[in-house]
This record gives sequence, C-alpha cells and structure tokens, in this order.
Amino acid sequence: MDMMKLMMSDYKVEMINDGMQEFYVEFNGPKESLYQGGVWKIRVALPDAYPYKSPSIGFVNKIYHPNVDEMSGSVCLDVINQTWSPMFDLVNVFEVFLPQLLLYPNASDPLNGEAAALMMRDHTAYDQRVKEYCEKYAKPEDIGAKTEEKSSDEELSEDDYNSDDDQVAGKADP
Repeated sequence: MDMMKLMMSDYKVEMINDGMQEFYVEFNGPKESLYQGGVWKIRVALPDAYPYKSPSIGFVNKIYHPNVDEMSGSVCLDVINQTWSPMFDLVNVFEVFLPQLLLYPNASDPLNGEAAALMMRDHTAYDQRVKEYCEKYAKPEDIGAKTEEKSSDEELSEDDYNSDDDQVAGKADP
C-alpha cells in the first residue's frame, strides 16, 4: 500500500484513527527554497476510490504560500485536484508535487490572495513573510515532534546513581 511505501521512504507517518485512510505525514521544506528548514504536518485523507480518485492533502501548521489556504491548509495543485492518475502515488505527492508547489508558486491561481498579491507586488517582502512564517509556525515543535531530551524511562548510567557493587543491600539471614 502507498502508506507503507511512504514509511519505507523514511517519511514519518502518524495514523489519525484506526482506519488506514487518514493520516499525517511529516514534510520538510525543499532544499534551496524559501521553505528550507521548515517542517510541516500534512494531513492526508484517502477516498474510498483511491488510487483512482486523488487524495485530499492539507497543511496542518501554517504556511505562507499563494496556493495554500492560510486558514484551512488546503492545497491548490492541478496534479492533485484535476489531473490525478492512478499511476501516481503518495511518494510522488511528497517527493515531487509538494516540493514543486513550494519551489514554483503560482500567483495567478491563488487560494491565499494576500500572499499572491504580495508576491506579484513586492517579491522581497513576500520572501521575508515566507521566512517569518517558517520561523514562527514550521519548527519541529510546531508539528508535535519531540525534541531530544532525556526521559525518565531511559536507563541511568552508572554515574547517574552512585552505586557501589561491593556493598551488600542488607544483612544476610543467619
């Protein structure tokens, strides 16, 4: 199944409920783009007719982009919305379609009119706004990723508790 292919391609996948039709995928902004370093949680819903019908794809945490609705996270992408083919799979979505969307925004077909207008009017201000959103909303902690820290479940090293193996825990029965 496509979801397994995603996991085998090293994507972090988190199930939403017991079924295998709704899940989250951790998506990193493409290298050498304004979105590099950003991390987004993408909600994927597979229709019953998948792969003959396209998946529903949406950003959970905020992203500033002309083709992504700022409030709902919905994505405006022809290849997903109009020209989907059963030959495509979820790996294509995360390795090709979404990176292409972020690398080449289409301001003439916007879901976020304010982002599209700013991109066409003042590209430098647009670039700055994208970076601000990445800093503010697209860090690992913004998608619920756990930062590396020592938990109480981890084993303690010998230095963490001063134990002398030579000492007896109690007195032996006579």
